Amino acid sequence: MYGYYRVASAVNKTTIANPSKNAKEIISLIKEAYIQKVSIIVFPELTLSGYSASDLLHNPTLQQAQLEALGYILKETSNISTTAIIGSSIEYKNRLYNCAILIQKGKIVGIVPKTYIPNKKEFYEKRHFNSGEKIKDTTISILNQTVPFGVDLLFFDDYELVVGIEICEDLWAITPPSNTLASNGANLICNLSASNELIGKAQYRQELVRTQSARLICGYIYSSAGVGESSTDTIFGGDAMICEYGSLVAQNSRFNQQSHLISADIDISKLKALRKMETSYEESLYTNLREIKLSTLPKIEKIQRYINPHPFVPSKYDDKKSRCEEIVNIQAHSLIKRLLHTGIKKAVIGISGGLDSTLALLSTHKAFEIMNWDYRDIIAITMPGFGTTSRTKNNATLLCETLGVTLKEIDITPICRLEFDAISHDIDEHSVTYENVQARARTSILMNLANKEGGLVIGTGDLSEIALGWSTYNGDHMSMYALNSGIPKTLIRYVIEYFKSNPNISTIIDDILDTPISPELLPHDNDKITQETEDIVGPYELHDFFLYHFIKYGASPSKIRYLAKKAFEDKYDIDTITKWLKLFIRRFFTQQFKRSCMPDGPKVGTISLSPRADWRMSSDSDMSLWLEELNSI
Repeated sequence: MYGYYRVASAVNKTTIANPSKNAKEIISLIKEAYIQKVSIIVFPELTLSGYSASDLLHNPTLQQAQLEALGYILKETSNISTTAIIGSSIEYKNRLYNCAILIQKGKIVGIVPKTYIPNKKEFYEKRHFNSGEKIKDTTISILNQTVPFGVDLLFFDDYELVVGIEICEDLWAITPPSNTLASNGANLICNLSASNELIGKAQYRQELVRTQSARLICGYIYSSAGVGESSTDTIFGGDAMICEYGSLVAQNSRFNQQSHLISADIDISKLKALRKMETSYEESLYTNLREIKLSTLPKIEKIQRYINPHPFVPSKYDDKKSRCEEIVNIQAHSLIKRLLHTGIKKAVIGISGGLDSTLALLSTHKAFEIMNWDYRDIIAITMPGFGTTSRTKNNATLLCETLGVTLKEIDITPICRLEFDAISHDIDEHSVTYENVQARARTSILMNLANKEGGLVIGTGDLSEIALGWSTYNGDHMSMYALNSGIPKTLIRYVIEYFKSNPNISTIIDDILDTPISPELLPHDNDKITQETEDIVGPYELHDFFLYHFIKYGASPSKIRYLAKKAFEDKYDIDTITKWLKLFIRRFFTQQFKRSCMPDGPKVGTISLSPRADWRMSSDSDMSLWLEELNSI
């Protein structure tokens, strides 16, 4: 399903030194996972015996019982395609190894020994186990099967999944085995662990797993020994978590008294796309590893995962203040650098009473505040035209007056009438020419006034408009510094809301946020806006969603549509999503020529369309493949 795999982390109820009882719990969880169409399920370290069996691990009786329990599990899961990874001690050449055993459809597919054996404080594994670091290109005979054995194993399916395994302390080591596994293609790392509970350790453990998944650009399944393990000197809470590229996508509640599992859908195709874009990943060291084929895994028909409809906007409200401060600081300090470098003392900005010019003005004002510059050197110009309403004009005027900037009003209608006469355009013909003459007149005024005042023209166009080419070439498309060029429309609205903390402008901002998005280039109707942008190009929240997944992950149009349907299932139907996605593709391809010569502007988030930063594309690229792929579903 578009590269998604359902994976699970399981914590079984443990009976120490009783593999047969543990096997029953394991089987039950494997069967539950199979019903849920889980592809990979991971169990804790030394699942069969219990991690705290201690010196009993050397006892032949317990070793034999583990083999018998493993055989029982294989028999009971012989018709199950879910791949399970369970822990057991394995004897090899008169040495004992702490191992992960990967099983599927009643067969042992491979066995991976632990590399780093802790021997400190409450952990004394070297008393029992040897390191498997040097075990490579080896097989082992177990339960009448000849099985690949070693730390050099990767497991792959018919499609996109490549699984690597490490065990507990391996992750905490200076050079975790997962580094090598990932550099050789593993996009899902599985960790069988027995990490005890100490004050603050759970938070550190979560950060360790999460950041490793980010560093390796992978999915990471972590399962740790739980209740049932001995509490003689320490306690095990049964921590289970699933991470993807730095995000925690599922986690259990520790200290659960019963066997349980958590599951999540990991987007493997997204991870593959990210890796291809990361040069640091491409340059990683490669080591020859053995690749073991898995049988066909369960396939999910519908992903069970939250898809954020506003991926550019922070999902946690608590992050709002810090995130918005960071965005505004990036804008403000970028502008400060440009002004200092050019020796320019003034900023010139066209203010319309809309979202974009409001944020540009507020961030420019912040830059002058940081540098203790005179706010009167911010020259804000309102340029009413044929479609300007009193609502937007009044909001622009009130905001400028409250902020203490210099405000000028220049009516563009006389200039536009002269232009219409010069090119023999009928003023009653409200075509694109009618609109663009106004847009270019405004830009011309801004540029010329900036020359007169010795100022820098601040661009107000945002990332969403740049993606759609929703600007007039050499009109609002152009400026001397494009301050909003790295911020999409959904995020601009979010940042402007942050400025409501200033009581002097909160009422003005409320009305700006409630005003329909419009260039106001067509005549108004009794002072009411007649031209709403989202009626023409579609909802910006959809276009921002399309842009994010198209650029950041290289998602196909059909996958973007599928994700959008899930993200906006209560708001837009599939036909509406398809309609606007086709428009997005058409405009994104045909309007590249505007991006090829866009002015400088700061990158704010992970996506930029600047030809000097993130996005390089021929202005003549054909869109047919993308539209055909969308139409073929």
